[in-house]
Amino acid sequence: MSGEKTEKPTEKRKREARKEGRIARTPDLGSWGGLLVASMLLPMLVRSAMKTAEKLLYLSTAVITDPDPTKAMKVMVTGLQDAATTVAPLALGMMATGVIAAAAQGGLRPAVKLLKPDFKRLNPLSGIKKTFGPHALWEAVKATVKTSVLGIVLYTQLSHMLPTLVTAGSIPLPALIDLIAGTVVSLVRSAAAAGLVMAVADYAVVRRRVGKQLKMSKHEVKQEHKQQEGDPLLKGAIRSRQMAMSRQRMMSDLAKADVVLVNPTHVAVALRYDPSRGAPRVVAKGAGAVAARIREVAAEKRIPMVQDVPLARALYKACDLGSEIPADLYSAVARILAFVMMLKTRGSAAGLHRAPALTR
Repeated sequence: MSGEKTEKPTEKRKREARKEGRIARTPDLGSWGGLLVASMLLPMLVRSAMKTAEKLLYLSTAVITDPDPTKAMKVMVTGLQDAATTVAPLALGMMATGVIAAAAQGGLRPAVKLLKPDFKRLNPLSGIKKTFGPHALWEAVKATVKTSVLGIVLYTQLSHMLPTLVTAGSIPLPALIDLIAGTVVSLVRSAAAAGLVMAVADYAVVRRRVGKQLKMSKHEVKQEHKQQEGDPLLKGAIRSRQMAMSRQRMMSDLAKADVVLVNPTHVAVALRYDPSRGAPRVVAKGAGAVAARIREVAAEKRIPMVQDVPLARALYKACDLGSEIPADLYSAVARILAFVMMLKTRGSAAGLHRAPALTR
């Protein structure tokens, strides 16, 4: 059936879908990716924060022993700068991850059409379909799988840490803090990695769904092709009209010709020689019915016609309309033009004449 959507979307359909925001995209990819990057940067951030805290504690002690508003303000500014420097890698890393994730899912181009008011979005039937349709089912499955996977990861990490916490009394406090911090970082990292895997699977499902929505029927592909390339019947009519207008201009230029070379009925080439413009030029040419029309106009305008079969054929093949004759035909055309000038001096140039024989 022509209405069945079996064809892949065209580039135009894809561009329109991107403008409307209908692209495969999942926010989980950027969220879990950012969390994974944060878990990688967190140990470095903690170490840097500890050094900053030690530095600030030392400076604060100096201010306490020697209270001075200027020194206190300097310590506060230094602390803010160090805090910004410490947090900057984490913020930049998460922001870069979000940008890369968005770019990988269809680019950073905003969907302007989504900003326009559309009352179709307020249709309650569409909301019901979204609530109970395949999309809602997938969201429920995704939430269940996400909760289960994260629960398994959390249970695995805590089960490894609990025996150590039971015997925590025999562990020095710094070592215990490092152990707990390492376990938390490992937990976050494992959860982020699992979430990232689920986000990739979610993106694959969303991409498949969007691709199915963008599929086109054969009729739609044909209609789009017609819009881009134009209706063949209309293009043919335009081309015919252009050719007709070109022939009309050619026939009007024919009145300026000095001679028409014929063959004797199949081909006709009209030449005009203007010494100020260089070599003779072709002002009209044609074969068949067009050649017959050129001969009729030439007879009406009393333009000399000379029958020279080889020269007429050579000019018809070698010259475009409005172009100069090639150099290798100069002598042959000059002989014809001299013959026409002689006929004009006698007053008998009009009509059809045979080309003069070559003299040795």
